[in-house]
Formats: sequence, C-alpha cells, structure tokens
Amino acid sequence: MNENLSTPLLLREMLSLRNEEEARGLMRFFKTGKGQYGEGDQFLGIRVPVTRDMVKRLWRDTTMLDLEQCIESPWHEVRLAALLVLIQQFKHNKKHPDNQRECIDFYLRHTERINNWDLVDLSCYELLGTWLLDKERTILYNLARNGKTIWEQRIGIVSTMQFLRHHQLDDTYAIADILLHHTHDLIHKAVGWLLREAGKRDEKRLIDYLNERHSTMPRTMLRYAIERLPEDIRQQFLQRE
Repeated sequence: MNENLSTPLLLREMLSLRNEEEARGLMRFFKTGKGQYGEGDQFLGIRVPVTRDMVKRLWRDTTMLDLEQCIESPWHEVRLAALLVLIQQFKHNKKHPDNQRECIDFYLRHTERINNWDLVDLSCYELLGTWLLDKERTILYNLARNGKTIWEQRIGIVSTMQFLRHHQLDDTYAIADILLHHTHDLIHKAVGWLLREAGKRDEKRLIDYLNERHSTMPRTMLRYAIERLPEDIRQQFLQRE
C-alpha cells in the first residue's frame, strides 16, 4: 500500500490504461526490434490524444520528484507524459523565469530518456526552443555537433522550429549545415523537414541554400526540403539527382 502511494498519480493512471493489442502495433511503428532505432523500448499501448488528456488533468498536481520517476520509466508513453507535463509547467511559469529554468535544466539532464523521434519532436521546441528565443543558442549547436545520440542531435535541429515561428531563420540553416552529411535517415528527415519549414518563410533563401548543397546532401533530406516548393522548381531539383 505504501509503495503504491509513493508512485506518482500520473504514473499510476497511465499504467491503468495499458492495452496489449495497441502496444504491439506501437512497438512495430516505433521500430523496437533488434537493430532498429527504438530497440528495446516498451509500450503500454496508449495513443497520444489519450496521454494529452491525462496530462491536461494532472499536470498541476505533478511534482518534479514525480517527473523524475516518470521520465526514468521503461514505458514510452509515461516518458512522453512526463515531457508533456513539463511543457505545461514551463508555459504556466512565464512570470517566474527561475521555475522555467528548472524545467529546462530537468530537460537537459534527461536527454538520454528522450530517446525516440516523437519524444523529441513533441517536446524540444516547446521547451528548449521557446526558452532560447531571447538567449544565446550555443547549446543547440553543441547538441547537433557533439550529441551522444541521434536523439540529442535531432533536438539540436528540431528546437529551431520555435525560431522559425518567430521568423528567425539563421540557426536552422546553420545547424542544418552541421548535420548535412549525417549518416542516419532520421536526421536526414528532421533536417529536411526544418528546411522545408524555413522555406515557407523565405522561399528564395531555401532555393539558394539548396542550389549550393543539393548535389552532396542526402536524397531523403533534399526530398523533404523541397516538398512545398512550386512544382517546376521541385522537378528541377529532382532531375538533378
């Protein structure tokens, strides 16, 4: 009984929603097999909208100590819930920068647990990207260049999504250059995605960037980057492959 009470409510509630059939499908989707990028990850079988509803209900009552337990969970969805709670706590502390800083420090201490593309993409620009909007951004360059995992490197580029939303394009292009010749497909997709988003804000700049680099950048990255360009320009790049 005491052990149960020491378990965070968020964790207990998530565990109560376990669905074995859904879990099997999610394990295939997130490539958890031997040698795959998500090898060994475990799933409860909870869809993201359900997790978001849970977080909406419980984030106010979840402490940092609770989050420590949740982020260390072997269950993928529990780690996601922890990150989504962290986002809510960060957003609701705009007038308390010390509390926001605590959220960011927590995030950076636990990057080894942010270990799949959805965990990265649903958290990093909401937290790290927002925090850095009016700050120096070396941390993103260090993550992209020296990250211990592809997930840390992906955090480096995907965090710049928040900058793009504020029409700040320079860091996306600079970090894309760092990752331009990366070997992993999930980095190619992330960089191409962010370049595509940058192109929505300034199409000419994207085209100029690609004109200088298209012949050496990974094909997947190029295809993602040109996805929203006018069809005639897109075909010109495709014909150069």
